[in-house]
Amino acid sequence: MIYVQKKVHLRFYEELNDFLPGAYRKKEICHKITGNPSVKDIIEALGVPHTEIDLVLINGVSVGFDSQLHDGDRVSVYPVFESIDIAPVLRLRPAPLRITKFICDVHLGKLARQLRMLGFDVLYDRTSTDFEIIYRALKDKRIILTRDQGILKQKRVTHGYWIRSTQICEQLPEVINKFDLCNQIKPFARCMICNGLIKEVEKSAIIGLIEKNTAMYYEEFYKCSHCNKIYWKGSHYKKMENRIKKICNNE
Repeated sequence: MIYVQKKVHLRFYEELNDFLPGAYRKKEICHKITGNPSVKDIIEALGVPHTEIDLVLINGVSVGFDSQLHDGDRVSVYPVFESIDIAPVLRLRPAPLRITKFICDVHLGKLARQLRMLGFDVLYDRTSTDFEIIYRALKDKRIILTRDQGILKQKRVTHGYWIRSTQICEQLPEVINKFDLCNQIKPFARCMICNGLIKEVEKSAIIGLIEKNTAMYYEEFYKCSHCNKIYWKGSHYKKMENRIKKICNNE
């Protein structure tokens, strides 16, 4: 079978340009295709995971990922919309998850612990395979956080985000701002170690498990219902509060 070569023109907007080579960013891309690839095939061939996209227009008309491309088509690709309501327009992914839960890939252990510190339900296992991460994400309706773009290009993935920064001090603000989480932060709700729920506990019940100086200076204590780790609002808590305030105030 002989395939005729076609040309299509693509334009990616805002943060979707992070995935493109420098020469392709913030400009119209003339791309040659053969056969009958879907718009999803072309977009991901250029390096952009489908989980990062909310809207695709072909010649000004909203389409799904399985739409076929024709010679001369102009394709506009948009990221997740934060402040614009596009509900009347076809969206490519399922509706946002009602409860914000995450699962982190093997490279994001520190981020997982910090999100737990802020009260978010975050699964993390450094031995997990991509298959296991995707399975748990779909089963538990979790958002995949990853530094591996490849996992987000797998067709089964519905909710995921590629962490741009490699620095842990930047990754936490990135996630909080991306998913607008400031109003959902609940410190001391989750265990940083195991993700178990934390509940307040009487001092008398754990007095033999803490250092004398700790018992002398603190009255409120919390205990993980799963691994039994004990927490209290020490100097680290005040530092955490100050950091959260700076993040949410975009300082």
